[in-house]
Formats: sequence, structure tokens, C-alpha cells
Amino acid sequence: QVQLVESGGGLVQAGGSLRLSCADSGRTARSMGWFRQAPGKEREFVAAIDWSGVSTHYADSVKGRFAISRDYAKNTVYLQMNSLKPEDTAVYYCAARVGPSTTVGRNYEDWGQGTQVTVSS
Repeated sequence: QVQLVESGGGLVQAGGSLRLSCADSGRTARSMGWFRQAPGKEREFVAAIDWSGVSTHYADSVKGRFAISRDYAKNTVYLQMNSLKPEDTAVYYCAARVGPSTTVGRNYEDWGQGTQVTVSS
């Protein structure tokens, strides 16, 4: 059974940084996305990277602050989050799919369990 395991969440002050990791137990590189869901809000797209690592996409709210990258040797995708704001507080989920990356969550086949990110003001 293919699994996605996220790590790296935590509590940080506004302006701080965190790096989230998502390890994919699958054997082949897949397109990966990060999504987040804050209490009382719908899940929203954050960032995505395609299987080749060439193409990346970001939500407007995180452009210039977040960076998605991948390590093929570890089959792991990272989300470097800088200049964090209280509005970034949410549970962050990684997702994987075969094919091009997409900003649409329902197009992803596998999801991780989520990791909490809390940004204090």
C-alpha cells in the first residue's frame, strides 16, 4: 500500500520558517501537491510540483514566501515556508498523482495524514 507521510509541522512565530516533508513510499516519482485546511474553511491549494520537477505552481497567497522542491533519491517532496503569517495556520496535507501536477485536489490519488502548522502573532 502506497503511503504519504508528512512531517515538519509545528508552532512558529510570525515571520518564522518551517520546512514540511512528504515521503512517498511509491516506487516511481509522481506529481505532488500541498494543500491546507484551516478550521471552518475549505481545503485550499498551496503548491505543486510535477513528476519531472520542472514545473511548479503556487497559490497567490504564498508566492514569494513558499518553495516546493523534491529529492528523487529519497522520493520526498519539501515545502519550505518562510515569512510565515498567522493566516498560514492550518493542517497541511500532501497529495500525489500520476500525470501532470494540478491545483485541483480531487485529481490526486493519494493523500497524507496531515501535519499541523500554527503561526502565532
